[in-house]
Amino acid sequence: MGETQDWRGKVAFVTGGVSGIGFGIARAFSDAGMRLVLSYRDEERRAAAARWFAERGREAPLFVPLDVTDRARFAAVAQEIDAAFGRLDVLVNNAGVSVFGPTDEASHADYDWIMGVNFGGVANGLVALLPLVKRTGAGGHVVNVASMAAYLSGPQAGIYTASKFAVRGLTESLRYNLAPYGINCALVCPALTRTDAWGSALKRPDVFGDSGFAPADRATLEQFGTAFEAGMDPLEVGEKVLAGMSRGDALILTHPEFAEDFREIYETSIAALPDEPAPEARLAIERLRREAARAALAGKTIGLENLT
Repeated sequence: MGETQDWRGKVAFVTGGVSGIGFGIARAFSDAGMRLVLSYRDEERRAAAARWFAERGREAPLFVPLDVTDRARFAAVAQEIDAAFGRLDVLVNNAGVSVFGPTDEASHADYDWIMGVNFGGVANGLVALLPLVKRTGAGGHVVNVASMAAYLSGPQAGIYTASKFAVRGLTESLRYNLAPYGINCALVCPALTRTDAWGSALKRPDVFGDSGFAPADRATLEQFGTAFEAGMDPLEVGEKVLAGMSRGDALILTHPEFAEDFREIYETSIAALPDEPAPEARLAIERLRREAARAALAGKTIGLENLT
């Protein structure tokens, strides 16, 4: 795949595609000539997104109401996309919630909500829509939007970070599985972006109301939200996602300001390795693992028999 890839006429589905990063990705895809399916939960945002496309004379997306935790609805959406287009070239799992609080005080409801949306939503999208992407065939793309929290932890973001680490691990592993089909799988890790994601805690569903965190305080959240004003334009994020897809990248990092963090992660990890020789039998197993991973990315289907 190269940066001259022709996206015109390709069908893309973006969860949470009417606001924030999802809408930035949708606009970049539209600029490239893709046909769009965008999920939404808020009617006002759907209407605003529809106006954006109409004002520019663009083909109207297929808008589908969807809660990404609703597996039955996800299955129905897959059928709607198949009926409307008969194909799906690009699946972008993007919807999420940005909810923070001290992990040592978290309740089951906190875990269930944050993990259910941020990781469960990705899993639900894959189960429902990967069959259609695979049926469409080689040249397809699966894009899972995580966050720089997939690499960087913090004192107020334990469950959020866990959900993004989980998306990272899932995506990196899924890449091996999809390579034999000619389908690229990319992990996107954006950082500070000009969105209203800071307000997620104000939209907590009643079913997850038994939180261990302090009640959401609008004034505190609005102060936290001022940081987002310095964030990257969501359209720029979307354009970088599209460029990474065109290159066939496995990892798409949209923000440049994290070299110090990655250097510290690398140096800390290397320093933590025991300074002692490893037995040859274990070294042999790890060589097999590396060879199997390379073979998978080259298009070979790998089974357990390839690991011993």
